[in-house]
Amino acid sequence: MLKGLDPLLHADLLYVLAAMGHGDEVALVDKNFPAVSLGARVIRLDGVDAPRALEAILSVMPLDDMLDTPYTRMVDLTIGEVEESEICRQFVDIVERFEGPRWTIGQIDRFGFYDRARSAFAVVVTGETRLNGCLLLAKGVVRPAQPIPDQPIPAQPSQDQPTAEGGEPGARSYSRPDFEGESSSRERPVPVS
Repeated sequence: MLKGLDPLLHADLLYVLAAMGHGDEVALVDKNFPAVSLGARVIRLDGVDAPRALEAILSVMPLDDMLDTPYTRMVDLTIGEVEESEICRQFVDIVERFEGPRWTIGQIDRFGFYDRARSAFAVVVTGETRLNGCLLLAKGVVRPAQPIPDQPIPAQPSQDQPTAEGGEPGARSYSRPDFEGESSSRERPVPVS
């Protein structure tokens, strides 16, 4: 186990997310998705719903802020699915929590989604049972950490502060009163076994 990581991020999933480069896509799909037959690299998160898996992934992976829609859901155009489903609203809420409200979720039909998933870096199969609980995520850039502003330099000890024996002004003495006068060259008793 590693500290500070979502427990759903097992070694295989962490490897895939870390190995992905800027612009690579990962498909987060429901349990009905034909991931293996597409020939994709498959990571399994059985028993976990897609929104929970999305939270785990976004806890370590930024979305591509150079795209207009770095996350795209599967929709069923044969039934005229235009309104956001419950799972779609959950996806949007999670993305906004991790990335802010800067994007509108993209939409793609089932067969277009299959084509994109086929060329995705990996497909993460969840235990999601709701229809079309599938999402494409484009990985963004992990930006360098912001430099820490200059820290004030600690005040130097003044010349009138006490010094340790033979030490610099302000230096601490680490001798204990019960060992005063002892030299470090003094022989120590050797335990007898």
